[in-house]
Amino acid sequence: MKALQYRAIGAAPEVVTVPDPEPGPGQVLLKVTAAGVCHSDIAVMSWPADQFPYDLPLTLGHEGVGTVAAMGAGVTGVQEGDAVAVYGPWGCGTCAKCAEGKENYCLRAADLGIHPPGLGTPGAMAEYLLVDDARHLVPLDGLDPVAAVPLTDAGLTPYHAIKRSLPKLTPGATAVVIGTGGLGHVAIQLLRALTPARVIALDVSEDKLRLARQVGAHETVLSDAAAADAVRELTGGTGAQAVFDFVGAEPTVATAGAVAAVEADVTLVGIGGGALPVGFGRQAFEVSVSAPYWGSRGELIEVLALARSGAVSVHTETFSLDEAPEAYERLHHGRINGRAVIVPNG
Repeated sequence: MKALQYRAIGAAPEVVTVPDPEPGPGQVLLKVTAAGVCHSDIAVMSWPADQFPYDLPLTLGHEGVGTVAAMGAGVTGVQEGDAVAVYGPWGCGTCAKCAEGKENYCLRAADLGIHPPGLGTPGAMAEYLLVDDARHLVPLDGLDPVAAVPLTDAGLTPYHAIKRSLPKLTPGATAVVIGTGGLGHVAIQLLRALTPARVIALDVSEDKLRLARQVGAHETVLSDAAAADAVRELTGGTGAQAVFDFVGAEPTVATAGAVAAVEADVTLVGIGGGALPVGFGRQAFEVSVSAPYWGSRGELIEVLALARSGAVSVHTETFSLDEAPEAYERLHHGRINGRAVIVPNG
């Protein structure tokens, strides 16, 4: 089968031919119908050799949907032909966090060498994907594969982040979204669907801010040195009750802290390397800062239900598997509006 692999440190990913996988006991083989392209992959491919944690070559793609093509011995709960989404942050399935459905916070995954598809385990940017357990599959129930696949990360991750702050996003509250690309433009829709809060979106170009307005942002602000003052002015000087930074670079993290109101939540989702200092006098009183990771299995089910209701959708651009290197190149240069999706068997 064809697969997109990262094969050498510092090299661009390339399409290669690899053996077709076969499911062992408990495993499920999917024929991939769509795979999402994510900035996290670019971050992984930028790590130097002494920091790279995975074996190479690595088939990319931690967002995947497909149809069940074959099953190993002992598999229950799915049948051949079922259309399913893949829950990506695989865990051991038995620790306290996994028992809550929070496999994203599995207490034993690192010790057991368990990795998500595309992030240590062969991923979804291939004609077929081997899934370790049927519990990591969620029925699509009529959702279009291309529309659904970004929801497994670009939908699930902001949903998990926003749920934590729902008690603070009451009528009259303000939420700030920094970075309105793949995850951020979904976060805006989620905030509009789940809360009565006013949503202020920040990004570096008018094109990206135009998309933010199209998906529901009440106000948009260019993300520059004057952004914090602009947000403060829009909020009458008090700041925002919840700030979600989907970039995570030093300048955006600084802006996130500067616009946070007293008792606000600041959630750093992006992996741009920035850090927000916490200590008395460093932020407004009782500001809470968190850096979440992905979301729970139950939350993925909820995100797909929101999509079925029409409350959230992802702006996508599609590419064939042979065009996947181009998709990563365009994403790297900021030329993807929304989310890029690979269709391996299209």
